Amino acid sequence: MVLILEALVEILRRPTVADVAVELAAFVAPLWIAVFAGLLLGWAWRPGWAAGLSGAVRTESAPSPGPHSVEERSEKLAVTEEDLEHLFRLVEVTDGGPEWHKMMDKSLPNMRYQAWRRDPETGPPQYRSSTIYEDVTPEIVRDFFWDDEFRIKNGWDDMLLEHTTLEECPTTGTMVVQWVRKFPFFCSNREYIIGRRIWESGRTYYCVTKGVPRPAVPRRNKPRRVDLYYSSWCIRAAESRRDGRMTACEVLLFHHEDMGIPWEIAKLGVRQGMWSCVRKIEPGLRAYQLARRSNEPLSRFAFMAQINTKFDADKLRSFKTITDLSGNVVEAEKQKNWTSSIPKFLVVGGAVAIACTLDHGLLTKAVIFGVARRFANIGKRL
Repeated sequence: MVLILEALVEILRRPTVADVAVELAAFVAPLWIAVFAGLLLGWAWRPGWAAGLSGAVRTESAPSPGPHSVEERSEKLAVTEEDLEHLFRLVEVTDGGPEWHKMMDKSLPNMRYQAWRRDPETGPPQYRSSTIYEDVTPEIVRDFFWDDEFRIKNGWDDMLLEHTTLEECPTTGTMVVQWVRKFPFFCSNREYIIGRRIWESGRTYYCVTKGVPRPAVPRRNKPRRVDLYYSSWCIRAAESRRDGRMTACEVLLFHHEDMGIPWEIAKLGVRQGMWSCVRKIEPGLRAYQLARRSNEPLSRFAFMAQINTKFDADKLRSFKTITDLSGNVVEAEKQKNWTSSIPKFLVVGGAVAIACTLDHGLLTKAVIFGVARRFANIGKRL
């Protein structure tokens, strides 16, 4: 292994880019499997977060209109005022986190999409996106993203296989739901236990969804449960690009999760699959608009989405004297030179291919990825 690493480092010291490219192609040709792996990961880990989380398999039926018997005191709820304050700070860019670096800016005739990413010192990558939809109200968008039944019925969220309502509070609208999401053939599906709740301030909706512990729900080997999960929106009216009137709606979303794969690989997959996923949302939203206009009965999920806790955002804004340590939203990521980006992509991508084919043991995979990261760091220093 030492000799192999030394040989690769020697290749990186070639005098010209062309020499390096030729030597790498001959020496590490199998690593180009990473391109195929990237495409698969793009399909698997496209940001369901951008879709508000994104098949035809069994789905648990929605609960009957009679609410469950759930403790309604604030301290017992799955989502609390602290979660509102955290989302509020994210929206106001006063959460004290790292700068956001722009990843994407795309448009369609009736929507515009922008996305940013940041990498905290600990934990998985975090994503921020702004999507503006023309000719739709915040209330319709709020109900649309909350409606698990329509997600599967319409098929716009084709990663959602199953949903079950575990708890609901008829006073605050708080829900706890269980999701099973589809992953590609070389990974098991993922299970999520999600707490969610909506606050309202003057037709601006702060929608919190996050992973919550529920020991009473037994864990299974498959699907694998995702514990660290956060996906929350601020939904508000926005100016139309056509005439400047407030007839559009902005969805400002914040998402991160630990799916149990290396974060560098997850970032590659998200970047590859982001736009293809986001583009599917708007047709689903328009179909939802039509269904509501035709007076189709509300699903239980849409009904619960309309139970909101009201608060005064201006008072919260003035009450919270928070120092803005997070800097600005940066317009573009800093460009890396070729000596750092190419080897890292090849080595880490090759590690995915090797780890998925050589052995199914966690230790072997950990060693492969550890060596890959070290070598990528060597290339970065050259």
